[in-house]
Amino acid sequence: MNSVEGAASVTLPRHNPWLIAIVVAIAAFMEILDTSIANVALPYMAGNLGVSNDESTWVLTSYLVSNAVVLPISGWIASAFGRKRFFMACIGFFTLSSLLCGIAPSLPLLLFFRVLQGLGGGGLQPMAQAILADTFPPQQLGLAFGLYGITAVIAPAAGPTVGGWITYNYSWRWIFFINLPVGLLALFLVLRLIDDPPYLSGAKRAGLRIDYIGISLLVLGVGALQIMLDRGQEDDWFGSQFIVTLAIIAGAGLLSLLIWEWFAKQPIIDVRLFRNFNFLSANVMMFLLGVVLFSSLVMIPQFLQTLMGYTAELAGMVLSLGALLLLVEMPIVGQLTSKIQARYIIAFGWLCMALAMLYSTTQLGLFISFFTATRLRIAQVVGLGFLFVPITLAAYVGIPLEKSNAVSGIVNFMRNIGSSVGTSMVTTMIARRSQYHQTVLIGHITSQSTTTLNAVSGLTDQLTQSGSSLDGAQMQAQARLYLSAQNQAATMAYIDVFWILGVAAAIMFVLSFLLKKNELGARSRAAAE
Repeated sequence: MNSVEGAASVTLPRHNPWLIAIVVAIAAFMEILDTSIANVALPYMAGNLGVSNDESTWVLTSYLVSNAVVLPISGWIASAFGRKRFFMACIGFFTLSSLLCGIAPSLPLLLFFRVLQGLGGGGLQPMAQAILADTFPPQQLGLAFGLYGITAVIAPAAGPTVGGWITYNYSWRWIFFINLPVGLLALFLVLRLIDDPPYLSGAKRAGLRIDYIGISLLVLGVGALQIMLDRGQEDDWFGSQFIVTLAIIAGAGLLSLLIWEWFAKQPIIDVRLFRNFNFLSANVMMFLLGVVLFSSLVMIPQFLQTLMGYTAELAGMVLSLGALLLLVEMPIVGQLTSKIQARYIIAFGWLCMALAMLYSTTQLGLFISFFTATRLRIAQVVGLGFLFVPITLAAYVGIPLEKSNAVSGIVNFMRNIGSSVGTSMVTTMIARRSQYHQTVLIGHITSQSTTTLNAVSGLTDQLTQSGSSLDGAQMQAQARLYLSAQNQAATMAYIDVFWILGVAAAIMFVLSFLLKKNELGARSRAAAE
């Protein structure tokens, strides 16, 4: 089947496609928001449930693990049971488990309900994307993905701000309760507005054989990987026997999964799709997009709060202005995809990203203003708007129409794994590079250094004039000088991470030109001729 025939086989929906787009975007936004909304509420949960802060972090880990397990197999589940039925089940399961999380009386029960919530939420993102792919005519598909992209990019940024406000003004339990009206509304609208396409109706009636070995290997490999990424820095990575064990389990499990699924007659994950170069490249780019997106989401507020004394609300305002730019940018990019080759838009996006990250290394410092921090964040998100939609479109080039569920599941899985890797990478690199730079800087602060003596003497004079004793002033001066060295070392660590992200984006810029051409104004999703 060629691409024209593939486009012709698409059945237009009975209802307005944009109304359907809004419905699925609401469901996806609700789930994506929950990946980050609980972050700032962990200390409150720990105090209320009588557990340590370390134990409370499993509230995040348990959700990420169960969510990551469902993502790659969501296409198989949708094909087996029907996409609408699966989508509604995910919304209902997610909504009910949100209620249970909100009323959980203890940490073990909260963790159990978070696992259930992650299982329900895992199918929402890929199914929302697959529904859009089958709902819109070719000339509007890029714009539809732009709408979905707004939810995928803005929700993680809004999560900490919304979660902090709700927790501070009400209770941490309300970060789960707010899902109830949204979930019920989405469930009702999906029931009334969305139908399965004909090719899925036929697949649903086919005989079902469950790949128990594939599912077991997936749970083992992805679960171990997510726990390793989430706990690695805290447990000193490979200095911990626990992390080493998880790394071995994850490596063995994922490699065995790849081999098993490659030869399986009815695989739960269609790994043969990776034979398509565009699909492989798009997934690599989506993985790195997840790394860059979450790395910057972690770094900017962390830098502002820990080194510059910003409140969580003020740091959130820096992020929110960049999010407003994406609201305007992504629909425009969606329109451009029908006029310009996706690979050229992707290349421009990675170029903007590389330049923004390198620009950040020249501007970041301990004395930057709110305006400068906001300008840096805006520069970093400009490239994001030119990446999400065209990369998603590129993933479908040369892929049969009936594989759209599998494509969306794998693409979203790669972005989520990238976000976990990005968060772990930032946390680890900032800690390790801060130690390195601190060692170098402290090495220059000696009692024989003229610069050190002058700095201590100047601070001592200021403190004695403020009423401190000479001995006390000298001790405070030395302590302030050491603190200054620590802050400078941390700043240099942030700059190192921005350099690495900039280089990675530059490599992706080159890879962009190797992508195949997509047919403008057509889905380009049928098998290559």
